[in-house]
Amino acid sequence: MSITLLEKTESKQYTEFCNLVQDLISNETVQQMKQYRQHYDTSTYEHCFHVAYLSYKIAKKLKLDYISVARAGMLHDLFLYDWRNSRKLLKLDGLHAFVHPKIALENASKLFILNKKEQDIILKHMWPLTLRPPKYLESFLVTLVDKYSAIHESFVFYNRFLRSNKIYKYAYIFLCLLILV
Repeated sequence: MSITLLEKTESKQYTEFCNLVQDLISNETVQQMKQYRQHYDTSTYEHCFHVAYLSYKIAKKLKLDYISVARAGMLHDLFLYDWRNSRKLLKLDGLHAFVHPKIALENASKLFILNKKEQDIILKHMWPLTLRPPKYLESFLVTLVDKYSAIHESFVFYNRFLRSNKIYKYAYIFLCLLILV
C-alpha cells in the first residue's frame, strides 16, 4: 500500500505542528483542559488542538505567521472551569463568552512568553462578542476557525445522537417520505 503525496504532506504538517506546540501540550496546566467540556462531548483541550491545527494549516497556506497562530490557537480557551455553571461560583465579571478570552490570556501569560500577535489572537478570538476587533489577519483567522470548530463539534454530536436513537431514525425516514410525496 503506497502513501499518497497528500498523506505525506499531511503527516509532515502534523509533525511540524506538534513540534511547534510541544511545550504547550506537554504542560501540566494545559493538560488539565482535558477535564473540562467545551462543546457537548469535546474537551476544551481537544477543541483548542483542533482550532490550532486547522488555523496553522490555513495560515501556512496563506503565508501568515503560522507559528503564532498554532501557539495562540492552542491557548485561546485556557480557562480551567466548567463554563456552564461557574459564573456565580467563580464570581465572573460577566458572561463566560465575554470574559473568558481575558481569563485565557492571563492564564497563558503566567505559563508562557507570548508575543503581541499571540496575545491579540487569544484576547480577540470571540470577536464580535468582544467589541474590539482583532489587529492581525492571524487573529481573524483563529476567530473564524474557532467558530467553524464550534459548529462542527455541535454537528458531530447531534449527528451521532440522532443516529443512535431509533425513534429519530424512523422520524427521519418519515420526513423523507413526506418530502418525496
